[in-house]
Amino acid sequence: MPTRTRSVVPLLAICAGYFMVILDVTIINVAVPVVGRELSASLTGIQWITDGYTLAFAGLLLTGGALGDRLGNRRVFCTGVVVFTAASAGCGLAQHTGTLITARLLEGAGAALIVPGSLALLQQTYPSPAERSRAFGLWGSMAGIAASAGPLLGGLLVTTIGWRWVFFINLPIGCACLLLTLHHVAPSPRHTSRSLDWPAQCAVVATVALLTAVLNEAGRHGWTDPLILTGAGLCLVAAASFVLREHLATAPVLPLRLLRSRAMSGGAVIGLLFNLAFYGMVFTASLYFQQHRGLSALRTGLALFPAVAMTMFASVLSGRLARRTGDRPLVVAGMLLAAAGLAGWAAAGTDPAYLLLIAPMMAAGFGTSFALTGSTTTVMTAAPEAFSGTASALFNTTRQIGSATGVALGGSLLASTTDFTTGLRTSMVIGAAAYLTAAVLALYCIPPKRNHRTAT
Repeated sequence: MPTRTRSVVPLLAICAGYFMVILDVTIINVAVPVVGRELSASLTGIQWITDGYTLAFAGLLLTGGALGDRLGNRRVFCTGVVVFTAASAGCGLAQHTGTLITARLLEGAGAALIVPGSLALLQQTYPSPAERSRAFGLWGSMAGIAASAGPLLGGLLVTTIGWRWVFFINLPIGCACLLLTLHHVAPSPRHTSRSLDWPAQCAVVATVALLTAVLNEAGRHGWTDPLILTGAGLCLVAAASFVLREHLATAPVLPLRLLRSRAMSGGAVIGLLFNLAFYGMVFTASLYFQQHRGLSALRTGLALFPAVAMTMFASVLSGRLARRTGDRPLVVAGMLLAAAGLAGWAAAGTDPAYLLLIAPMMAAGFGTSFALTGSTTTVMTAAPEAFSGTASALFNTTRQIGSATGVALGGSLLASTTDFTTGLRTSMVIGAAAYLTAAVLALYCIPPKRNHRTAT
C-alpha cells in the first residue's frame, strides 16, 4: 500500500469511531417520538431514551481517559467500539422502554471509551505537526458532519425501514472501525502505575446522574417536590465530594491546579453552555415539529436540516479564520449569532410560519459550530502536554453534561406547562441566555491572538 494511502487509513478508522458516537447524539432526536409511541413511553421515558446515552457518556469520559492512559489507548478505544456496537444491536432489538434505556446507557459507556482515546491515537499516529493539525481538523469536522447527517438520516430510516435501523446502522460502521483500527493503528504504550482514582470517578458519575435525573423528573413532579429537592441536594454533595477528593488525592484524575487556568476552565464552561443551548433546541424543536405540527420523522429531519447543516460549513470556515483573527473573536461572534437565533425563535410568536424559523435555526447551528473550533483549541492549548488527554476528557465531559442538561431541561419545560408553545419558547429564551453567557466568558477567558499558541 502506498505511504500516502497507508497514512490515511488510521485517520479514517479513528474518525469513523468518533463519527459513530456523535451521530448517535443527533440521529435519535427525530426517531424518539416514534419510538415513544411504539413502546408506549411517557415523555419522561422519551427524555431518558435520549439522555441515558449522554448521561453515561458524560459521566464516564474521565474514566475512559484514565483507562486509556493506564491500559493503552488503542486497547480501550477498540473495547469501546465493541461495547458501543453490541449495545446498538441491543437498542435495535429492544421491546420495552426499560430495555432500550439500559442499552442506551451501555452505548454511552462505549462512547466514553472511544472519544478520549481518539485524540490520543491521532497524536500517536501523526507525530508531524502538519499531519497532526490536519488530522485534528478532520476529527473536529466529524462532529459537524455527524450532526448534519443525524436528523435527516434518522428521519429517512424511520420513514422507510423503521426506527430500529437508527441503531442497526451503527453495526457496519463499528465493525469497519474495529477492523481498520486493529490492522492499521499501532498499539499504544501502557502506564500501569497510573492510578484510576475510583472515588473521584464514582463522584463524577453520581453528579451527572443526579443532575440529569432531577432535570428529567422535575417536569413530572414539580420543581418544589421533596424528591426533586433531595436529588438536587445530593447532586451538590456529589460535586463537592469530587472537588474534595481531587484536592486530597495524591494522583487526582483531574488536578485542580489545571482549572486555575482561565482558558481551560472557561473554555470548558463555554462548551457546556453552547451544547446545552444547541442540543436543547434540537430536542425541543424535534418534538415541536412532530407532536405540535404533525410532521413525519422524515419531514422533521428536513425541517431541522438548516440548523445542523450549517455546522459543517462553520467549522471549516472558523478553522481558516482563526489563523488571522485568533480564537476569541470567532467564539464571541458565534455565541452572539446563536443567541440572536434562539431569541428570534422565541420572539416569532406562538405558531410562526416555518419560513420564519429557518434563519433562527441556521444562526444557532452556524454560531455553535463556529465557536467549537476555537473553544476546543483554547482548552487543548492551555493544558500541559502531559495532561492533553485529561484536558480532552474535561472538555468533552462538560459538553456532554451540557447536552444532557439541555435535553432534560427542555423536556421538563414542555411537560410542566399546559401550553406546548409556551414551554418551547421558554426553552429558546434559556438557550439564548446560555449563548450570551458563553460570549461574555469568551471575552474574559480566551486569550487574544498575540498570546495564543497554535496547538500541535
